[in-house]
Amino acid sequence: MRPLQISPETAVKLAEALQVPLERLMHMPQHILLQKMMELANQEKEANEAANKNQE
Repeated sequence: MRPLQISPETAVKLAEALQVPLERLMHMPQHILLQKMMELANQEKEANEAANKNQE
């Protein structure tokens, strides 16, 4: 399996956001990475919605 074709900066940011080691991220299958990114986006969306409700 080929490593992901992403920039080093993107890889570091994703590894930090997903809380996985950089080496594991680079060899993660693309479909699993996309699934984890979707989960992260949903969590951020829910957090933003909760913050907006608290401001009202």
